[in-house]
Amino acid sequence: MKVIQMDKKMFLSKVMNYEDGTKEWKYLGDKPCIIDFYADWCGPCKMVAPVLEEVATEYEGKLYVYKINTEHEEELSSVFSIKSIPTILFIPMEGKPQLTQGALPKASIKEAIENVLLIK
Repeated sequence: MKVIQMDKKMFLSKVMNYEDGTKEWKYLGDKPCIIDFYADWCGPCKMVAPVLEEVATEYEGKLYVYKINTEHEEELSSVFSIKSIPTILFIPMEGKPQLTQGALPKASIKEAIENVLLIK
């Protein structure tokens, strides 16, 4: 499995439909996920990209790894108040998602997968 490029339509069907009038968080996916908010020109984003590819391969079948280009999907960026990139959103099956900012090393991403997404 590779990292999946996500647009608004996919987000609304696979992550959360924030247009349905519900203000409460309800994750729609069938596995936990990681969403990387990035831009093509961002140096730190380019450092994180191969790490997320590795994570997608290592945890294949256990989680989804998505990428959202903040320049193409400005509305999605504003929904999560993305102010700096890379920003990584960890979404567990139950509970609230957690945001982290900056180019996280692989060890930190794996730690979040275990502690936030509860995947061993």
